[in-house]
Amino acid sequence: QVQLVETGGGLVQAGGSLRLSCAASGRFFTTNAMGWFRQAPGKEREFVAAVAGSYNTYYADSVKGRFTISRDNDKNTAYLQMNSLKPEDTAVYYCAGRRSSVVVTTLAYDYWGQGTQVTVSS
Repeated sequence: QVQLVETGGGLVQAGGSLRLSCAASGRFFTTNAMGWFRQAPGKEREFVAAVAGSYNTYYADSVKGRFTISRDNDKNTAYLQMNSLKPEDTAVYYCAGRRSSVVVTTLAYDYWGQGTQVTVSS
């Protein structure tokens, strides 16, 4: 049984920064792909960023240059550093993991966290 637990959400002013963490437990390996998604009220869940088992990273155009995904395999944890936050970044952020090492930008992930709220005030 794999569990993903996100922490680090909160309220921040526009232009500020937050770092989200996603701790994986259970049979989740360092070669598995991990991703971050977000869902704003009334909108569909969308891809934000992902890191492959090869450490290659992928970003949505809307966050490129502002967000950075990374992973610490010793801690089995992924991070999402979010800088220059905008009100439109407000959403529930979800961590996701795949059995595969290959990243996809769709919702085709096998494991999901419970989500953490990020609110950016203007």
